[in-house]
Amino acid sequence: MPVAIQAVPFLGVLLVAGLVLALVFGPWAAAPAGILSLFVLFFFRDPNRVVPEGEGLVLSPADGRVTEVLRGRDGTRVSVFLSVLDCHINRSPIGGTVLEVRHTPGRFHPAWQGRASLENERNHLVIRSASGDYGVTQVAGVLARRIVCTKSTGDVVRRGERIGLIRFGSRTDLRLPPGIDSLVRVGDRVRGGLTIVARALPKEQAGRMAGMGA
Repeated sequence: MPVAIQAVPFLGVLLVAGLVLALVFGPWAAAPAGILSLFVLFFFRDPNRVVPEGEGLVLSPADGRVTEVLRGRDGTRVSVFLSVLDCHINRSPIGGTVLEVRHTPGRFHPAWQGRASLENERNHLVIRSASGDYGVTQVAGVLARRIVCTKSTGDVVRRGERIGLIRFGSRTDLRLPPGIDSLVRVGDRVRGGLTIVARALPKEQAGRMAGMGA
């Protein structure tokens, strides 16, 4: 299975530590470094995924468990908590153009808490598509002290494309535009780039359908 390049520094340190321990204390002394290396490979796994095809599909931006679905006048926020056992690659929920990338320093509350979305260190992307503007927020947690975003303002992204990762436990929020509701509920397990969390129509088509209904 492919592994994210961000794993390389950790693996390098563990390799050196294992060699030193083996030389000083014997081969068995390197076992802890070997076990930690396996965990790093597991955590930074970056599987290739076949993205579902279909008009208007909005996909989960991360693997994990849905902890909140908050509906409001400004749209719906779907929050996904990633444990250390989940794949931590973040993916674009839709195809479009990155309008904004904004990093906000903050605290490191447990990522499953609601206040983490507002108070924790986070990186926020706005992606414009034919059906509206979608927000993806990478939120750091207690153990997650490093947010990686591989996209910049102006980049064009495909649905399900990799946009970054968060190290060692975190949270990813998806903000849906007004009028687009979530198909997932609190407690659901989702997979980034695979699970359909909403269906959306281009603004023009949605307007025509609303007019026909009227």
